[in-house]
Amino acid sequence: MNSVTNSPSEIPFSKHPLRLLLRHSFQNNVVLSCLTTQALIELENLLTITDIARNKPLLVQGTSDMEQYFILEGVLKRVVTGPEGRQMILRFAQESQFETTYAAWRLKNRAPYSICSVTRARVAKCPMALWAEYINAHQKLKHDFEYEVMRLMSEVMEHTTALHLLDATGRLERFQDKNPGLAELLPRKDLALYLNIAPETLSRVLGSHDHHSLPLVV
Repeated sequence: MNSVTNSPSEIPFSKHPLRLLLRHSFQNNVVLSCLTTQALIELENLLTITDIARNKPLLVQGTSDMEQYFILEGVLKRVVTGPEGRQMILRFAQESQFETTYAAWRLKNRAPYSICSVTRARVAKCPMALWAEYINAHQKLKHDFEYEVMRLMSEVMEHTTALHLLDATGRLERFQDKNPGLAELLPRKDLALYLNIAPETLSRVLGSHDHHSLPLVV
């Protein structure tokens, strides 16, 4: 099984017509602030810019062909699918964040989840082997990146625990506290799946809290 096939919308970062504008977004990524301008240019030369339509896969669960993703625009989701086809959304990620299967790659495992777009999105990506080689040459970046990977793993575990301990109202309030404004960008079906509640229950909870500012995204 392979990751998503290259498409005409994939352009090397260094040749992208909007590269100067994209560079500004890229430099704001949560783990790249420690890099010098020269180091960032070296990284850009490894990257491809990809535009993705909404609700499309970037990486498919079970693949061994993995990539590192930096989100420049839009929202991505991390989705795991069980043997019977039931899905669970583990996390959402948006601009200035990244998505990765680095831990699985280091352990020589296959991708334990899929990475998909929620909205239309633009990402900078490179093969995981190239990313690993790059961070090995930049130890401060490697430290910061691996710390963030562990923090995200802990965040997913905390979310899974919260699904068992909190009711629907508590789950929604926790999500909104931890992700201000993100709920407004998400389709309700995705938010409901993340919270492990029925879409009808989510609508009822939103109504009872008078969240008129949260639109119905479909």
